[in-house]
Amino acid sequence: MANQKLTVGLVYGGKSGEHEVSLQTAYAVMNAFNYEKYEIIPFYITKAGDWRRGTLLSAPLTTVDQLKLEHAEGGTKAALDTLFGKLYGEQTLDVLFPLLHGTFGEDGTIQGLFEMADMPYVGAGVLASAAGMDKGVMKKLFEHAGLPQVKYCYFNSTQWAQTGHDLVRNIETELGYPCFVKPANLGSSVGISKASNREELEKAVDLALQFDLKVIVEEYVDAREIEVSVLGNDEPIASVPGEIVSSSDYYDYAAKYTDGQSEMLIPAPLDEEVADRIREAALQAFRALEGCGISRADFFVRRSDGHILINEVNTMPGFTPFSMYPLLWRETGVSYVSLLDRMIALALERYERRSALHYENS
Repeated sequence: MANQKLTVGLVYGGKSGEHEVSLQTAYAVMNAFNYEKYEIIPFYITKAGDWRRGTLLSAPLTTVDQLKLEHAEGGTKAALDTLFGKLYGEQTLDVLFPLLHGTFGEDGTIQGLFEMADMPYVGAGVLASAAGMDKGVMKKLFEHAGLPQVKYCYFNSTQWAQTGHDLVRNIETELGYPCFVKPANLGSSVGISKASNREELEKAVDLALQFDLKVIVEEYVDAREIEVSVLGNDEPIASVPGEIVSSSDYYDYAAKYTDGQSEMLIPAPLDEEVADRIREAALQAFRALEGCGISRADFFVRRSDGHILINEVNTMPGFTPFSMYPLLWRETGVSYVSLLDRMIALALERYERRSALHYENS
């Protein structure tokens, strides 16, 4: 039927430090959908990793707390039976829309599950998600693509336990103070610290290792923070750049989601030539990760010389009402509702192309 609605499985929550961010994002997206085109089946993943499936929705829920489907009937089995329904002829979903941030959400694991379920899904695939989540791997891909970036050091918990003293001396020699210490596989600036001396560095690494087994340490640069949204598959497009003017030393979790003090300048006050170079670099970074669907590329523009440095790519950027990704597209001329339509269309397009591939010899 020409007017048949698409059934979208909205997957949110998750077993990660960014569970609450995911709920905010899911609530915003759910309220932005055009319910004349779509109907929604919510899938909530608890902090313990259990799955819960809600009932079919033809209108949005009214509070964020309603998204916490802790006591939904059927538990994990009912949720996964619906997710994998296509494999045994009981398909109720047309496309999956993951809104999971951080570990087990944007690291390729859930994307692999969707691939096994033979379902189209919004956002980056397994490879881009995994590479985009691991900052060390991401930086190596940026190096290969010729994208300038800050100096960094990358190591794991075993190396820290065995050769921590040598790593500290290397960081002090190569990067100096202050420097930033980050878990390699976490987003939303969770677990990040600024270190100004050896004692702070060692404490910062210990903190980061509470969130991940690998750590990135980056040199400090006095720079403007610029972000660009990317949308597309094989022929991606880039939004106008925006600028973050942070309320703290860096754009940390509180600055992003709780304190409301940071300022977003949209569009960023940049010369047209600089803005175009940053947009092109965002597309280059997207291709370096073999991205598809969506991403947000974050840059530093060094104040001393205007040099553009890639910071990272986020393959599942936030969609809260005050998130940079949708705001940049709005400034570029794409509304929130249209953005969701395009993201779903891109997911279906990619799935159709992959479905035409052959997986056995003829």
